[in-house]
Amino acid sequence: MGRPRTPKGRARVVAARLAEEYPGTARDLCALRHDTPFQLLAATILSAQCTDVRVNLVTPVLFAAYPDAASLARADPEKVEEIIRSTGFFRAKARSLIGMASALEERYGGEVPHDLEDLVTVPGVGRKTGNVVRSVAFNLPGLPVDTHVLRLSRRLELTEESDPVRVEHALNAMIPPSERGVFSLRMILHGRSTCTARRPACHRCVLADVCPSAELLGGPNLGIG
Repeated sequence: MGRPRTPKGRARVVAARLAEEYPGTARDLCALRHDTPFQLLAATILSAQCTDVRVNLVTPVLFAAYPDAASLARADPEKVEEIIRSTGFFRAKARSLIGMASALEERYGGEVPHDLEDLVTVPGVGRKTGNVVRSVAFNLPGLPVDTHVLRLSRRLELTEESDPVRVEHALNAMIPPSERGVFSLRMILHGRSTCTARRPACHRCVLADVCPSAELLGGPNLGIG
């Protein structure tokens, strides 16, 4: 097929192709194991600079010890640090977790708020984390922009922006609200499995025929990040 001429046209094709490649809801596709919005929020905070596999090894112990915001807000920081040590940056993450739980208790009755404007006021929560919680836990519009979404968006020339917030707004203008969370998760999965930072597998990519970068990336010079 001919390449779509506009970013919006490419976004439409990308969304459809990735939906076939990675079927399921946002909750199905989210790699972080959780049962509640609180657990997802805590797991997402832990996932910074850490693999989802490692986080999933740590969270069962964390949630057994601190099953809700009330218990985590009262936690001994050293005990939390010991549980989450293997996720990296464990002191800062422990402060964020306890601060997050305290904020939920003090401001929101121990519940995770739905609105992004409220979520980003919670310690350890930025737009990416807030959008993860909105889209996965609450099935609300939210498009998290991580390194994979940023890389693929630029390679596919959906946007020339490099700032994650501007990328989010650019993609929001092209992706229907109900599809934003699952679109982000599919971009992440594709970035991990196929359109990797150092060696993108253009020869087996379902987007190669509509990707403006495919010929360059598929050649000998693969170093576009």
